[in-house]
Amino acid sequence: MKGKRGLIVGLANNKSIAYGIAKACHEQGAEMAFTYLNDALKKRVEPIAKAFGSEYVYELDVSNEEHMAGIAAKIEKDFGKIDFLVHSVAFAPKEALSEPFIKTSKSAFQIAMDISVYSLIDLTNRLESVLSDDASILTLSYLGGPKYIVNYNVMGVAKAALESTVRYMAVDLGAKGQRVNAISAGPIKTLAAAGIGDFSQILKWNAINAPLKKNVTIEQVGNSAMYLLSDLSSGVTGEVHYVDNGYNVMGMAAATTNDEGKTVLAWDAK
Repeated sequence: MKGKRGLIVGLANNKSIAYGIAKACHEQGAEMAFTYLNDALKKRVEPIAKAFGSEYVYELDVSNEEHMAGIAAKIEKDFGKIDFLVHSVAFAPKEALSEPFIKTSKSAFQIAMDISVYSLIDLTNRLESVLSDDASILTLSYLGGPKYIVNYNVMGVAKAALESTVRYMAVDLGAKGQRVNAISAGPIKTLAAAGIGDFSQILKWNAINAPLKKNVTIEQVGNSAMYLLSDLSSGVTGEVHYVDNGYNVMGMAAATTNDEGKTVLAWDAK
């Protein structure tokens, strides 16, 4: 990644997946600019940027037209061109994650799709003039897109749309030589995950049922992301790459916990 420059959109703190990605890219020599959503997050993002040797931190709310209209000019002024873009943005109103999916309101559905999906398309278009000819674009998905995950609700539908968006964008941008991919990470205890009900149980379930018998880390996701953002993956586009210790291959539960809280084979549970 030495000599490459990129923009990390959506980093919240040093526990976030975007942080793991930025860390892996920094360790391989990349230079990066970062965005923050609001003043509350600015004080978290600025020290992280500084630790990665960057003074370029921009306010960016993807639903704010003024922010979106000005982001390309800021990048051009500070970097000229960028070689990669990390889109780590997702949101749904709280009630759309706590109520049954069938009760999702039209406004909540539109917000989830706009922030979590359309922002990738919009941001890519806004940055068209500053993306290098062989730029790599990466977004973040989750198994709740192609499969049902308890309490994921409208975000699952949004992730399904996001993954489809990756495929369609890959074709459109492929003619330019640019690539678009997604990483579907296993559950990780992040700020974003705090809005998912029973998340601690989801973590436990994944850990005992994944083939590698543990949950993934932001470092593991970061290393895979670095590969997709680098020239090592120059022949890869339109893909959803799973980094979940193999959980996505499971067709049924291998293990669960019994009444005593011990991990047992699912079919032996009492």
